[in-house]
Amino acid sequence: MTGFLAKIKKLFRVLGPGLITGASDDDPSGIATYSQTGAKFGLSTLWTALITFPLMASMQEMCARIGLVTSIGLTSIIRDNYSRLLLYFMMILSLPAIILNIGADISGMGAVANLIVPSIKPIFFSISFTIILLILIVYLPYHKIVSILKYLCLSLFLYIAVPFFTHPSWEKVLRSTLLPTIKWNKEFLSIIVAILGTTISPYLFFWQVTMEAEDVKAQKRLVLARRKLYRENSDGEKPYRREKNFIKLLIQKMQLDVNIGMLLSNVVMYFIILATGTALSGTGLKQIDTVEQAAKALEPVAGKASYFLFALGVIGTGFIAIPVLSGSFSYIVSETFGWKGTLDKKYSQAKSFYIVIGISLAAGLMLNYVGVSPIQALIYTAILYGLTSPILIAIVLHIGNNKKIMGDYTNRALSNILGIITMIVMTAAAGALIYFQFS
Repeated sequence: MTGFLAKIKKLFRVLGPGLITGASDDDPSGIATYSQTGAKFGLSTLWTALITFPLMASMQEMCARIGLVTSIGLTSIIRDNYSRLLLYFMMILSLPAIILNIGADISGMGAVANLIVPSIKPIFFSISFTIILLILIVYLPYHKIVSILKYLCLSLFLYIAVPFFTHPSWEKVLRSTLLPTIKWNKEFLSIIVAILGTTISPYLFFWQVTMEAEDVKAQKRLVLARRKLYRENSDGEKPYRREKNFIKLLIQKMQLDVNIGMLLSNVVMYFIILATGTALSGTGLKQIDTVEQAAKALEPVAGKASYFLFALGVIGTGFIAIPVLSGSFSYIVSETFGWKGTLDKKYSQAKSFYIVIGISLAAGLMLNYVGVSPIQALIYTAILYGLTSPILIAIVLHIGNNKKIMGDYTNRALSNILGIITMIVMTAAAGALIYFQFS
């Protein structure tokens, strides 16, 4: 048992940006989407987890490899190698979507916290969570933030426990997982598009590239300090070869990190659909628009324990996702205008960077009190993500195959095949989303 725990601990040390990226994908707004899916269609969409996993994993692995090899963020790569018009177009579409996403998540956290402590109004929870997040992001160094986010990822396991309170028919679960059900109507196809838009979100591309770049720079500094990377060892190994071997080792660790992170993200999505599909689909409750509605609906059907676990999970995932969203926002803005600043810098060294984070959090918080409801925010976010995803996937594919940028670490055939499939699927989803919204 001790040996097993030691292996788990060793694995946990390897995990980092990939795990956090995957966990942040299951944010409160994503949980609302999955809950609505289960309530409306029962277990008939469980098979989507098998489809989205390879697509997510291939795109995030590509992004992670780009960050690892180049040591700079995705926005900087686009700025330095592509048209400024394309850069500004991506920024104009991406930033409002991220703000809307932050607003929906802050609102969801406040609402479920109010369910746990009804004597305190949701707005006070939302404001408190926003202030706490800002303080943590500004005053904690990057490695501390990563450590906290990694442990917060454990909150996702709460959702894996919830279905066991709902007593599903496991035979039906297995059948729904392995035998895809497709209903050719607007309502069902809309929810499939929503699942794709929630799981393959453009802001995750920016975050993954930047975090891998930050991670590799930190590790290179550590190796340089120990004089192991660029100086000759007694075996006469040259610096270039040593650096190449170092990057290969980092790529292997990164692939494990990304695959585990994306697998966890999809497992959580699967279990949320399973929990709500089992508990709610037979009750006549078909419309779940917010996470607090999902939590409330679970209580009379699956018991107070499941309701409490569900609510706690929403708060935990919010604390993971919002730093990722606000960090992505600031990296996009800062790199576009050439401002210096990363999460690895202190506030005094990167004031502009942290001020932008503060603005994104404040803007997200204010959205809930200027007439934009969380469900409206989710719809607008989905439309903007739907428009940006295919273009950004095409850019990531081009960068991944560009020898000038990637050198010896360009995409392999499997990465390109899965990437192209993802682009086709997301383009079709974007077209369907626009059609469904305006038809």
